[in-house]
Amino acid sequence: MANQPTTFSERELEEHIVKSMVNMGYIQGDYNDFDKKFAIDRMLFWQFLQDTQQKELDKIIRFNSQGWQDKILHRLDRVIKNNGILHVLKNGLQVDDASLNLLYPAPLASSGQKVKDNYQNNLFSITRQVYYSANEPRKSIDLVLFINGLALITFELKSTHKSQTARFNALKQYQNDRDPKEPLFNFARCAVHFALDNQEVYMTTRLAGAKTFFLPFNKGNNGGSGNPLNPDGFKTAYLWQEVLAQDSLVNLLSHFIRLGCDDPDIKNPKLNDKTLYFPRYHQMNVVRRLMTDVQENGVGKRYLIQHSAGSGKSNSITWLAYQLIEAYQNPSHDDQYHTAEIQKPLYDSVIVVTDRRLLDKQIRDNINQFSEVKGIIAHAERSSDLRDALESGKKIRGCPR
Repeated sequence: MANQPTTFSERELEEHIVKSMVNMGYIQGDYNDFDKKFAIDRMLFWQFLQDTQQKELDKIIRFNSQGWQDKILHRLDRVIKNNGILHVLKNGLQVDDASLNLLYPAPLASSGQKVKDNYQNNLFSITRQVYYSANEPRKSIDLVLFINGLALITFELKSTHKSQTARFNALKQYQNDRDPKEPLFNFARCAVHFALDNQEVYMTTRLAGAKTFFLPFNKGNNGGSGNPLNPDGFKTAYLWQEVLAQDSLVNLLSHFIRLGCDDPDIKNPKLNDKTLYFPRYHQMNVVRRLMTDVQENGVGKRYLIQHSAGSGKSNSITWLAYQLIEAYQNPSHDDQYHTAEIQKPLYDSVIVVTDRRLLDKQIRDNINQFSEVKGIIAHAERSSDLRDALESGKKIRGCPR
């Protein structure tokens, strides 16, 4: 393992991850700036808003000259408690007549310079040993990742060289020692919680004490579990070097992570009635590989994807369907002469065909649940249904074979 110690402690792994992420453009945060009540990095949160949206802040300050920051924070806290962190990152925050953007989305190939500049203003940070509890002030978590000062991901680290593993020790730490009543660990306050060591990664989106359920977030190794050897570093380096790279993280927020209710009988679900979906590594990887190939090589090719039972194929199909209807050609050196083609989606419609009734219902429910835009989905039981859906301009159609 090049440039890595043959034995190392949890602290040394932590130092390595932070150094690597700082080299990628992350800011190293200061744990003293963490606000335990609102689960934000106060310094970076206000820095982002003041650097990018001072005019909007002035609208609030005009009528709240003394308590304008508290007004924003209490409004933010209330919206996150009702709708989760994903809602404010995607939709921003409305405070009186001010509209605050809390995440600038990644630009498209056809986006103007202003959109590209806004995206560069996002602040990505990683903070070590965050003391998160007001009631138990000596408790800290190893790492917290923030976007524009908003806590987004937590990490518990272990080192197999010290006889500690993610699979046992880090999972138990989350289950037994991380109270979901703490603001940082409230459901949907963060997008995901990672337990990792130098060999494996596990994840959960809901902390529930001893009932907390984790899924592996590993790449797989020669058809089996775990991760392959990494000649350039730790086996789990893909997590911070690839998955959590800034563009990748924004892509996950924009196109993968979803919050929805699984129970159709609940008509007006509360936040705790919902499920927070974060893709496993193989799901993210297959969708991204397909999207990259389509955008670089165009439409019309065929692909064969192997899967195993319980691999989450319904979600993979759903994520792919939604991203295909928003797929645009990647620009090349000649595309300055074909701007209209770049702005035109590659696909007018996506048809999902299944060969089993149970799978058909599962995918149909997934597609409906993940939809954030009404009126773009149709289900076809027979050829006439498919014809009507195509003629009416539906973007996604589900059809049992």
